[in-house]
Amino acid sequence: MTTRTVRIAWMVLAAATVAAGASAQTMIKMASLVPQGSAWHSTLLEMGAAWQKASGGKVTLRLYPGGVAGDDNDVVRKMRLGTLDAGLLAVAGLADIDRSVFALAIPMAYTGYDELDAVMAKITPQLDRVFAEKGFVVLAWADAGWVHFFSKEPMRTPDDMKRMKLFSWAGDTAATEMWKSAGFNPVVLPSTEISTALQTGMINVLPTTPQAAVLLQWYNQAKYMNAVKWAVLLGAIVVNQAAWDRIPADVQPAIRKAAEDAGRTLCAQTRAASVHDIKAMTDRGLVVYEPDAATIALWRAAAESTYPSVRATFMPAWAFDAAMKARAEVRAAAGKAK
Repeated sequence: MTTRTVRIAWMVLAAATVAAGASAQTMIKMASLVPQGSAWHSTLLEMGAAWQKASGGKVTLRLYPGGVAGDDNDVVRKMRLGTLDAGLLAVAGLADIDRSVFALAIPMAYTGYDELDAVMAKITPQLDRVFAEKGFVVLAWADAGWVHFFSKEPMRTPDDMKRMKLFSWAGDTAATEMWKSAGFNPVVLPSTEISTALQTGMINVLPTTPQAAVLLQWYNQAKYMNAVKWAVLLGAIVVNQAAWDRIPADVQPAIRKAAEDAGRTLCAQTRAASVHDIKAMTDRGLVVYEPDAATIALWRAAAESTYPSVRATFMPAWAFDAAMKARAEVRAAAGKAK
């Protein structure tokens, strides 16, 4: 073998080695509405670094934050098409995959985080299986805090809100119909148009969390907050099955663990920041209305009046029943512990 032949052989071998290394790498393209530079965005970046380290560089994460890939419904559609692999999705996006997720967002169904967390522990394994049947792997569950009502003018009772224009997520026809059935006036929009809609008066009530109101600056247009705890804004880190299958099987447990760690961090960040976020907004002019027991009872009655239609059309009946059964068990156990 000549020197030239040996050199060519080494070049071919080197090229093959590079190609093999490149093919062994898996890039996961993940989109989210969370703003770039926010604490949630930083947590996702840390998760990506953990994926790369745990996989020995085999798995990398490319993030598309701040809604650049569209609303959650757009992200789910792109995940189905394969142009995106994953998303940190809020409940509206998750419901685009399967509406059983709404069992964890039933209005006024849970009194606090302890109750919600206990119910989630009981029913999320069922939800994981449902999502898997639809071709999606739930890597971690999280939440963005309690949804309150932010409005452009004072709004204390359900009757007050019935006279106003309420944001309803585009693509979620069942939710819009639920608001209508309860006597409210929903205006259907993608979440990416909320700021403009508040500025123009297209909507004047927004159900959202303090964290989202701060991060996305919605409170600048909606200067009043009703502190009734309507529901928790659920979220999850989800990857489509095709992308998950590209990750080596021996690496998948470490990828899942890093995502679960990120989910716990996201929840802790939200829950710790809620009081601070509300104070930051009140320091800048937000007016907060803390409802008394009688007013809370009015909101609960308004919410519970929708339960028959919620169970029948808003989510699968089994999911509603499973959540209510789990809640009853949690409350019974709490009663015994006292």
